[in-house]
Amino acid sequence: MASLPICPSSPSSILSWPHRPVSLSFQPKNPSSSPTAAHVSVQDSPPLSDPSQNTRFLWVNPNSPRAAELARARAGSARRARLASAAAALAACQPAEGPVAAALEAAFPETPSEQDAVIVLNTAAASPATAVLALRWFLQNAEVRNKAILYNVVFKVLRKKRRWSETEALWDEMMRDGVRPDNTTFSTVIGSARACGPPGKAMEWFEKMPEAGCSPDMLTYSVVIDACGRAGNAEMALRLYDRARDERCQLDPVICATVIKVHSTSGNFDGALNVFEEMKAVGVKPNLVVYNTVLDAMGRAMRPWVVKTIHREMVSQQVQPNRATYCCLLQAYTRARYGEDAMVVYRVMKDEAMDIDVVLYNMLLSMCADIGYAEEAEEIFRDMKSSMDSRFKPDSWTYSSMVTLYSCTGNVLGAEGILKEMKEAGFKPNIFILTSLIRCYGKAGCTDDVVRSFGMLEDLKITPDDRFCGCLLTVAADTPVEELGKVVDCIDRSNTQLGAVVKLLVDRKASTESFKEAARAILSGARGVVKMPYCNCLMDLCVNLGQMEKACALLDAALQLDIYSNVQTRTQVQWSLHLRGLSVGAALTTLHVWMNDLYTTLQNGEELPPLLGIHTGEGKNMYSGKGLVSVFESHLKELDAPFHAAPDKAGWFLTTSVAAKHWLEEKKSSELVAV
Repeated sequence: MASLPICPSSPSSILSWPHRPVSLSFQPKNPSSSPTAAHVSVQDSPPLSDPSQNTRFLWVNPNSPRAAELARARAGSARRARLASAAAALAACQPAEGPVAAALEAAFPETPSEQDAVIVLNTAAASPATAVLALRWFLQNAEVRNKAILYNVVFKVLRKKRRWSETEALWDEMMRDGVRPDNTTFSTVIGSARACGPPGKAMEWFEKMPEAGCSPDMLTYSVVIDACGRAGNAEMALRLYDRARDERCQLDPVICATVIKVHSTSGNFDGALNVFEEMKAVGVKPNLVVYNTVLDAMGRAMRPWVVKTIHREMVSQQVQPNRATYCCLLQAYTRARYGEDAMVVYRVMKDEAMDIDVVLYNMLLSMCADIGYAEEAEEIFRDMKSSMDSRFKPDSWTYSSMVTLYSCTGNVLGAEGILKEMKEAGFKPNIFILTSLIRCYGKAGCTDDVVRSFGMLEDLKITPDDRFCGCLLTVAADTPVEELGKVVDCIDRSNTQLGAVVKLLVDRKASTESFKEAARAILSGARGVVKMPYCNCLMDLCVNLGQMEKACALLDAALQLDIYSNVQTRTQVQWSLHLRGLSVGAALTTLHVWMNDLYTTLQNGEELPPLLGIHTGEGKNMYSGKGLVSVFESHLKELDAPFHAAPDKAGWFLTTSVAAKHWLEEKKSSELVAV
């Protein structure tokens, strides 16, 4: 393109050009020279040169295409400035008819267009009342071809401000004005009902669409389905989804993401996954929102293997993950205790400088505490403390997770160090931290420190809960007999009924029947989540003290209360004992009773099945490195029992009826198990 010439212009050529002058400033090419202001004009002739002024003029030929471009740019810039000024004046005035009308009349000396009205209403929505008044002014004074467009803009303003009563009032005004609503109107009003209206309003407005001559599109279906899901009416949401498919509406990612979310919220995770697979089968390509929604659903479903598969598919489809994606992955892996995968996601987020809030940090630390990731937890804890943002600093839950980690590994110095840091940060120990601290001292055999920590609980006037009492029971099971009285006293001060049971257990003179009745009373009244831990701890204490008769009585009470279910199964081919989830003491007690039952069966002249099996599970305690499988392997060898680890079934010990019968006949029932 040729450069613009700098030359004088004749007055006749100037007068032939009707446009207004256009000015443009730019920097000279020579930076060493003094700055000058350059003016581009398609109308004015340049004045005579004045050496005292650093001004240069550019003249544009009116017949050049460049002149039209400059004129349009200047006109567009002036229009934008006028609309911005109108929006600012409207936002600053009082929400009354007089001030709003005065502001708009001053901003629009000429009749505004429909597009002008849309822009001003969109940008001047500080006050819903002002937006409604401005709408009325534009409807009377602007060149409006479709009034519904302006109403829709204000409906969106009211939805954003969550003003349901004003939305209904504006709808009535729209009807009085004779304006016919369209699909955008209904989807916006239904969205308002979903966000801030009474329950059921969204569906009520959806059912009004046929009366107004509107047919729901996929956007409207998506909004009303989501509204039903939020209201807890999953059945209606899914019926609407089926109706949309029956009407052969084209599925899109928006409605699929909505239905996946509805399934996830109602706990139907298989349904959520089916919708995800169905949309791909009919050719709808999942977008980022769909992937994030299904990842969140599978994380809630505790299906981390599905999460990994979907994430790999997402990457292969070149859908770029965002922070929400990584948050879904992190939540899924931490819930399922997939330590390695969670740490990989965490380090990616850290490398990408993504915000990791204190909730995600605490989820990571809780996972690390549960699976024994001490070094990883310390790394995360350091990152939290080094953060400059106060939102990511450690809170009481953070310190609780760190104390739990050190308590499970028996790291007394680490737990005490965290407790000290916590106090310096201004946090007081809570019931969770003191529970973990007592567990730590108990594991380390520091009985006096257990008593001292219990004193802190009383000093802080914290009421012991069931889990705290269960922790004291765990400590008591591992406490030497000579110091056991100190822990029993703490249990009694925490829960007198539980303390009475423990005292009956420890007292060898107390009858088994009285102990069984007391234990039965407290177990039947305890919360469901603590019944099995209480039983496990009490039986561990029985076994450690050599009180096998009381252990068997406690097992009988637990079986009657259905605390231990499906412990024994019998088929024509195999009888099995299932011990997974039981503590060592409870498992050994159950084994003792089961072998006595087998001996009684033989004594009664009955036959055993071809196979006998003991299932301990293959899991290990992360902190001790041991599980029931290792304990039972050594215990069965001590008994010289014919049970051997199954090579093709991990966590199983099997024997034949012939071998078991031969072994049982060599033993008396009272000598079967030496615990």
